[in-house]
Amino acid sequence: MNILGYRFKPKIWTIVLMMFFVAVFSSLGRWQMSRADEKNIKHEQMQLYAKQPPINLPPVLIKLEDFKYRDIEVHGEFLNNKTIFLDNKTYQGRAGYHVITPFRIANSSLTVPVNRGWVEVGLNRAILPEIKAIDGEMTVTGTVISPEIRALTLSDEFVNGQVWDKFDLQRYMVETELAMQPILVLQKNNTHDGLLRDWDKPDSGASKNIGYAIQWFSLAIASLIVFIVLNVKRSNRKSEIESS
Repeated sequence: MNILGYRFKPKIWTIVLMMFFVAVFSSLGRWQMSRADEKNIKHEQMQLYAKQPPINLPPVLIKLEDFKYRDIEVHGEFLNNKTIFLDNKTYQGRAGYHVITPFRIANSSLTVPVNRGWVEVGLNRAILPEIKAIDGEMTVTGTVISPEIRALTLSDEFVNGQVWDKFDLQRYMVETELAMQPILVLQKNNTHDGLLRDWDKPDSGASKNIGYAIQWFSLAIASLIVFIVLNVKRSNRKSEIESS
């Protein structure tokens, strides 16, 4: 095909290769856009739940998905002797721990792990911060999140006494010999224990997926442009005339 003195005659294999790359890059772009939509829906759900009053956590076993991101309230008592410290938690640039204590639900054999808040590391890491024990029955309010807290660890041995590098619900149940709800509660109400409960309010994270999608779509367009550029050549009129 000749247009304005330029010849475009790609080989079949280059057409197939171009179509493959365009299809793959476009598919990855669409997948990232779908992930962005999912995150936006989840974020809108979290905002909706934040405006609703807390609901009671039942004394029977629940499903995480039925309560995830919802504010709950639960009556019972803390089991202070089962407290652990999650390491490598920073607040405004300061190193510290998140303090997790199981909370026995009133009139139930179940407990629920509660992230009570942040405390700063002392001058000597060998000495754990002293946490005020909360005794007696009380009501805790907080937000339900997944108990799977991922963290970078250098080995499978992430427990050192009361200090844990990451939270593992199954391991926690084994260590404490307690039956637990499959959730983690970020405590919101003040129990005057000196812990900070300034929980992050993350955005949807969709902008990152949209950025990735733009990159994939750009690669699809770039593949098409490269294909055209490499296969467009100036026509040699003299050669064509002589050959005719």
